[in-house]
Amino acid sequence: MKRRIAFHLNCLEQGGAERVVSNLANQFAGEGYEVLVATEWYGENEFSLNGGIRRVHVGLRKEDEGKNRVVQFLLRVKYLRQFMKEEKPDILIAFAQRANYRALMASPGTKVPVMISIRTDPAGHYDAWSDKIQIPLLFPRAAGCVFQTEGQREFFAPFLQKNSRVILNPLNDKYIGVPEPEKRKKEVVQSGRLVDFKNQPMLLRAFVEVHRKHPDYVLKIYGGDSFDGTKEILEGIIAEHQAQDYIRLMGASDALEKELTDAAVYAFSSDWEGLPNALLEAMALGLPIVATDCPCGGPRTVMEDEVNGLLIPVKDQKALEDGINRLIEQPEYAEKLGRQARKIAETANAKAIFEQWRDFIEDICGGRKEF
Repeated sequence: MKRRIAFHLNCLEQGGAERVVSNLANQFAGEGYEVLVATEWYGENEFSLNGGIRRVHVGLRKEDEGKNRVVQFLLRVKYLRQFMKEEKPDILIAFAQRANYRALMASPGTKVPVMISIRTDPAGHYDAWSDKIQIPLLFPRAAGCVFQTEGQREFFAPFLQKNSRVILNPLNDKYIGVPEPEKRKKEVVQSGRLVDFKNQPMLLRAFVEVHRKHPDYVLKIYGGDSFDGTKEILEGIIAEHQAQDYIRLMGASDALEKELTDAAVYAFSSDWEGLPNALLEAMALGLPIVATDCPCGGPRTVMEDEVNGLLIPVKDQKALEDGINRLIEQPEYAEKLGRQARKIAETANAKAIFEQWRDFIEDICGGRKEF
C-alpha cells in the first residue's frame, strides 16, 4: 500500500515553490500515493492539482479576523497540528520559511515526521534575529531537509546538512525535446516576474548599450507584475531612452516554450535567487545564456562558465552587456553553448526529480521515529 503524504505551504498561487509542489503532488498521486496539500489560503491564480489530490485549508478562519498577530500565528500552528493529528500522514513536507517553522512547531506529539525545504537564498531570509532564535529550537526537529543548491546547504549548521539532499527543481515536460530552431530571431529574452531582486533595470540599461551596437535586435521580457514598483521603474527607463520600439514588456505567458525557443540570447540578471525555474527552462530549450553568478549558487549549480553558458558577476552591467554582445556576434559559439545547456533535461526531468524526492521520503518514513 502506498504511503499518505502531505505537503504544506502558504498557497498554490503561481510561483517557484508552488510550481514544484503542484508538480510533485500530481506525480505522487499518479504513482498511487494518497496526497494531501494543506494550505493557509487560496490565491487568485493558482497551479492546478489532479482530481485525486485532497486540498485542505489549515489557515485562519472567519472568526479569527481581527485577532492580533501573535494570536493568529498561534492559531495557524494549532490548525496545522489538528490536521496532522486527524489525517495522520506518513510524512509532512513543508515548503518555504514560514511553512517550515509552522510545521516544526506543530509536529511534537503528532508522530508525523516533518521534512522541510529551503527555497531561497538563506542570506537575508534566514539570518534575522528571529531566525537565530527559531532555527536552533526548531530545525533539530526536522526529519530531513531538501535544498536546491550546495550554497543553501552550507549556510546551515552541520546537524541539518547531515540529513539532507540537494534536489533540483523539476522541468515541465513541455520544455523538453523542443526542436532546435532553423534560424534564430534577433531577440534577447528574459522570463520571470517583474520584481526587484531580478534586477531587470540593469538588463534594460545594458541592452540600451547593446542596441547601439546592434540596432536590429530587440529585448523582450516575459513576466507578470509583482506590484513592488519594478514595472514602473522599467517603464521609466524605457521612456528615458525612448526605447519603446526595441524594449518590450510582454506580460506573463503560458506558452514560453514557443515564445522563447528561437531567441538569440537569454539574459538572466538576478542579484539573488534560489534555483530559478526560468533559467532551467531556458537551458532545456537550448538557448544561449548569459547569467549572473548569483547567490545562493543557483546558476552555478546547473551552469559551467564557457561550457553551457556564460556566468558573470552579480550587478555588473558591463559584463552583462559584453556577454550579450558576444553571444550575438559569435552565433556558432552561442549554439554550442545552447546545445550543452539543453542537456539539463537529462538530470532535471520530472521523472528523475520525482524519484529523488520519493527515495528521500521513503528513507525517512522507513526509519521513522516517534515525533
